[in-house]
Amino acid sequence: MSEILDAIIIGSGPAGYTAAIYLGRAGFNPTIIAGALTPGGQLVNTSEVENFPGFPDGILGPDLMDAMQRQAERFGATIIWDDVVSVDLQGPVKTVVCDQGQRLQARTVILATGSQVRKLGVPGEQEYSGRGVSYCATCDGFFFRGKPIVVIGGGDSAFEEALFLTRFGSSVTLIHRRSEFRASAIMVERAKANSAISFVLDAEVERINGSANSGAESVTVRHKDSGELTEVPANGVFVAIGHSPATAFLNHAVDMDGDGYILVDGASTRTSVPGVFAAGDAVDRVYRQAISAAGMGCRAALDAQAYLNDNQ
Repeated sequence: MSEILDAIIIGSGPAGYTAAIYLGRAGFNPTIIAGALTPGGQLVNTSEVENFPGFPDGILGPDLMDAMQRQAERFGATIIWDDVVSVDLQGPVKTVVCDQGQRLQARTVILATGSQVRKLGVPGEQEYSGRGVSYCATCDGFFFRGKPIVVIGGGDSAFEEALFLTRFGSSVTLIHRRSEFRASAIMVERAKANSAISFVLDAEVERINGSANSGAESVTVRHKDSGELTEVPANGVFVAIGHSPATAFLNHAVDMDGDGYILVDGASTRTSVPGVFAAGDAVDRVYRQAISAAGMGCRAALDAQAYLNDNQ
């Protein structure tokens, strides 16, 4: 720990890489702790990305993240392929401990660890991920134009996705394991008033069915009251049962809300600890898009740069 770095960025999604690009161009040579098993964030598990500006023909998620990584490295970023297990963020010099035992110190830390979608854990989910199974209607709804779609969940996000997907699918079926919804009353009313949406309640998805050639084709549902199994056609299966911010390793070193999302000061990226900034899906529970995460990564870098300049 002889060297005290200017900036450590924890996380390697759009927010982390964008922050690294900006800090690198400003001459601060950031170090990115990218993760050991899943560097690149959720986009590495996404096939076609058509809504990121600058790619009129779309780009594969892994290719986009690889380009961001190379751009960050071009401007002097160092990348460590490891996970952070603990932090000490108090004081002018912060300490970050990696899983393989490496201890790093820096004047600023940017938290860009993202969030993880909650998965069903049923047969076929992993097999057809990216081939019919999706966790983002905004990202993938377009690919299912004119095809039957299923949305799984009962909260506001599930209803938002179902309503959004009606502009693409030939039908949208919302499946929920209870008879009552967690979603707000107004969202439920809007969905019930939309003739394109039907409901399967008190039912749980047992498995996702499909084929090697065409991907997902249907879901098998068990009705809780009777135990009966039925099959619902679905070329698009959208799982909307929530997200979990990847912040447990922080052990509340910065202020968070009750769900573990990092709290920041207004429109800035400043956390409750001076010199510590946060960006991307670890902060944002609403938009959760690559472009909004990248924009927040830019703001985190500029906030960190201003802090470094003021505390030389």
